[in-house]
Amino acid sequence: MNAQETQAQQSIHPRDLSWLFWPAMPLYPYGRRQTIRKEVVKDKIWTFDQLQGILYVVVPIRMTVVKLDTGGLLIYAPVAPTRECIRLVKELVAEHGDVKYIILPTISGLEHKVFVGPFARRFPKSQVFVAPKQWSFPVNLPLSWLGCPAKRTSVLPTDSSKAPFADQFDYGILGPLELGPGRFAEVAFFDKRSRTLLVTDLVVSVPDEPPEIVQLDPYPLLFHAKDSAFDSVEDNPENRRKGWQRISLFAFYFQPSALETIGWGQVFRNALKAPNRSRKGYFGLFPFRWQDNWKQSFNTLGGGGRLFVAPILQTLILNRAPQATIDWADKVASWNFERIVPCHLDSPIEASPRQFRQAFAFLEIKFSSPEGVLANGSQPLLEKDFGFLREIDERLTKRGIVPPRKEKI
Repeated sequence: MNAQETQAQQSIHPRDLSWLFWPAMPLYPYGRRQTIRKEVVKDKIWTFDQLQGILYVVVPIRMTVVKLDTGGLLIYAPVAPTRECIRLVKELVAEHGDVKYIILPTISGLEHKVFVGPFARRFPKSQVFVAPKQWSFPVNLPLSWLGCPAKRTSVLPTDSSKAPFADQFDYGILGPLELGPGRFAEVAFFDKRSRTLLVTDLVVSVPDEPPEIVQLDPYPLLFHAKDSAFDSVEDNPENRRKGWQRISLFAFYFQPSALETIGWGQVFRNALKAPNRSRKGYFGLFPFRWQDNWKQSFNTLGGGGRLFVAPILQTLILNRAPQATIDWADKVASWNFERIVPCHLDSPIEASPRQFRQAFAFLEIKFSSPEGVLANGSQPLLEKDFGFLREIDERLTKRGIVPPRKEKI
């Protein structure tokens, strides 16, 4: 970020970043959310990045805005409608026309669902379209109770040709997949004009360098760059990169193989000697240490714009419905897109339909390998990093909380 951009960020009034409804989804940075808008395709597609996380494990969450050929805008997966965010959207409205359609492309991602109603209220002429079979926990409430305007909200038709924006967009609905306590579904949108694919959670790519939105406040990066509770980490590009790469391992594996947990007795003793015992520094508590081989685990995730399916989806969700997932991936891969914009992590990703399809090869016997999850020409994700997720999978299955996983196809 250059000096001019930094000065612009500092000049923003705190109330412009305020998100008062953060208790509905209490994720870091809670009630203060900055927004970065970027133009992906000139005069056609823009992304709006904000930040979310738990315990300083912070990643981008992204909304995509597409200009309609008929005039106006389509919003895919809204983010928090802060004053700053709405101002940035209205700058596009002034040039390209009003917000006509707002899309909620998931049924299980609360971090996406919570913003749709408040966002739609800021654009009262818009129509809201949601993925089918929406649900809420612990009580299954109607959409209007969840904030979606009753008279302006509809379910996306199963046949995409029936949607009012069918001339410009095709879409494919995965699911709903039954998971016991809930369901999973995602809707991928394909903008035919710009050859851009919009996805929510199903495929991602991890950049080696921390994204711009994460670097606006580097504290989480520096916190995770520490090797122990006793470290005082200098703010420099190398440590920001180190923190980001470790954050990525936390985000995908929860407890990767290179992470060693520390007994709480030792944790408290270490905290008494920690240089930073402030509330922001969790009072010096640092309950883990990284082994030297952590970089190997990250290198299998990042680099070269590699597409992959998040390990938690591989281990706990999509393996419950391999055939339905592959059929959906085949449909999406039949579209001639040249870039992908996910709702998280890196964006845009220059990728072909073939690369997209390869990301789902972990569900197929012909691509399986004893050395790892994938063997389709790209370096497999390390099987040892899946250990903690596989333990969760076994416990949930054994207790009958989720249906058993199915064999590869």
